[in-house]
Amino acid sequence: MNIDRVACVLFTCLVAIGLHAQPAAEKPEAKVPDSKSDGPARRSPPDSTTENSVTIGGQKISYEAVAGTITVGSTDAYDAMLGLDGALLSDAGTNAPDGAKPEDAPPTARMYYTAYFRKDAPEGPRPVMFCYNGGPGSSTMWLHMGSFGPRRVVTPDAEHKTAAPYAIVDNQYSLLDVTDLVFIDAPGTGFSRVQGKDKDEAFFGIDQDAHAFDRFIRRFLAKYGRWNSPKYLFGESYGTPRSAVLSALLKNIDLNGIVLLSAILNFDNSPDGPKWNPGTDQPYELALPTYAATAWFHHKLPTQPAALEPFLKEVETFALGEYASALAQGALLPEMQQTAIAAKLHNYTGLSVDYLLKANLRVSGGEFSKTLQDPDGMTTGRVDTRYKGPDLNRLSEEAEYDPLMTAISAAYTAAINQYVRTELKYGKEQTYVPTAWDDTGFIWDFRHHPPDGPPANENLVVNTMPDLATTMKRNPRMHVLLSGGYFDLATPFFEGMFEMHHLPIPPGLQQNVSFKYYQSGHMVYLNEDVLKQFREDVAKFVRDTESGR
Repeated sequence: MNIDRVACVLFTCLVAIGLHAQPAAEKPEAKVPDSKSDGPARRSPPDSTTENSVTIGGQKISYEAVAGTITVGSTDAYDAMLGLDGALLSDAGTNAPDGAKPEDAPPTARMYYTAYFRKDAPEGPRPVMFCYNGGPGSSTMWLHMGSFGPRRVVTPDAEHKTAAPYAIVDNQYSLLDVTDLVFIDAPGTGFSRVQGKDKDEAFFGIDQDAHAFDRFIRRFLAKYGRWNSPKYLFGESYGTPRSAVLSALLKNIDLNGIVLLSAILNFDNSPDGPKWNPGTDQPYELALPTYAATAWFHHKLPTQPAALEPFLKEVETFALGEYASALAQGALLPEMQQTAIAAKLHNYTGLSVDYLLKANLRVSGGEFSKTLQDPDGMTTGRVDTRYKGPDLNRLSEEAEYDPLMTAISAAYTAAINQYVRTELKYGKEQTYVPTAWDDTGFIWDFRHHPPDGPPANENLVVNTMPDLATTMKRNPRMHVLLSGGYFDLATPFFEGMFEMHHLPIPPGLQQNVSFKYYQSGHMVYLNEDVLKQFREDVAKFVRDTESGR
């Protein structure tokens, strides 16, 4: 597993290869400051409530913003003993670890969120959408400051050419006209904190993380009286497998819909490191259309097609047909056929026939990013292949960094810190943690126990498709919107489509899945024209499904 790549993927982003679970790392116990709270958990900082407005489609939308935290326990039993501020309830009983120090108490997660509630909304149950990025180990500053919140930071599209001060503007593309919004930072990120004995093992893993979000959502619904509201999940990148697992955990809660942005549910399909999983050629096939789109964007094709979408349809047919058949033959592929396939790949990717033959027709995402613009000394982006930057090492085999991340990370980090402290009036003396990967001891447990599946320690591959399929079968009225960008090499668009078409659900439920793809990257909202259309597509999705019928 390439840890650097997973970290780079923010949120977003993702998506480790993770064929085996990582062993838990031993970490030195952090010093815990003295606590004056009652019980083992430290009380959370007070919430901050502010009011403001934003104009959407020419309509002024007034709203209330709540920035605060909700504390959850690492088990259902301990969670039931805690108040929303993390302190033990007065009637917790003899099961409470009386007199225990915070560091010795059962683990808890203080989860930070910003909730936006429209004021003077039309009568009737008001939808609520829970939004989060991924990583795993990423905060939700990307979605919060880039997509549908009432403010957004402006960065030059597909370029890295600006430094502070950054423009933080009213977001005319916010979704507050159609749904209330809750942006949640995962445990250990943003202003969210974990504490207690074995706290990392309790929250840093596929199933542990999903349980924390499950408990958060239930507590949120109770705190704000939203149990009867239409409910939506919106996950980006690793937030998409989180949504799949979370949806199956939210028993007795029928979701109206799930928005999957830049999705990967089966990590075996990732193009990041398929060479470490020989015999599994599907990642090369599913990434090929993204290679083609990228070469088209940078004008690296031998013959430049006039339009992108018809060209991609041609590549998709080749990828699952002639190309897949050739790769399936392995060493039995005749030399003449190998050369013919390499020539077609050259026409679709811009990579040389000689390089493709040396690669045995199999090019990983990192190799493509390094090689496409190698004659120019430039590395192609991963999270958004429209971006490019100078090579760090001209002799490297794979890309050594992601030009997209270096282009926008400073802007988003500055924006969330400025906005939350000055406008939301929260976090004055706290550190906002963009990614938990900055802690060198951060380890993610990639073991997963699917619904009615084998125990987590028997799984070899992370695949959350069964979780989403289980939810759709239990709740056949729930709808799924799959969205992404053609220039996303972290979670290729064709891979997401492939997974949806292979969900183990009755054929009739396939009509509950809709697809929206755009000429942008992993974070489709970086392209303002796309953000405008994406907002309209998600708004329509909510309006079409909020009745629950």
